[in-house]
Amino acid sequence: MLGALVLVAGALVAAALLTIYLTAPEEDQGVTVAVTPAALSPEAAEGEVLFNNNCAECHGPNAAGTKQGPPLIHDIYNPGHHSDESFYLAVAVGSRAHHWPYGDMPAQEQVSREEATLIIKYIRELQEANGIVYERYEG
Repeated sequence: MLGALVLVAGALVAAALLTIYLTAPEEDQGVTVAVTPAALSPEAAEGEVLFNNNCAECHGPNAAGTKQGPPLIHDIYNPGHHSDESFYLAVAVGSRAHHWPYGDMPAQEQVSREEATLIIKYIRELQEANGIVYERYEG
């Protein structure tokens, strides 16, 4: 009987450890994507500077993602699923975690709406250069 209890307890511990391993947030590894740089319009080039100063710490250079934030050059952020307005809202009031395990994004109060417009222009041009275009999201 004691041997059976030890086996059951061992199996439960192993199952718990496996569950922890399988459900560990991807942020532990950092989800990043390969990004092809884009020829940018003047507005998007301004947005790149603003992005680098305000967003790249979490979303990475070229919005490729880091251990702190998801890649924005990813189909989940195509304009048919995340409109420009969703980016404005994320900047203004923050965003609750819903696609990625990184946690909530805090509001970026230092970024004005006009600056956000330029950042979004940069992201959209970079997305387009990487094959991410408006497509109604079904996922």
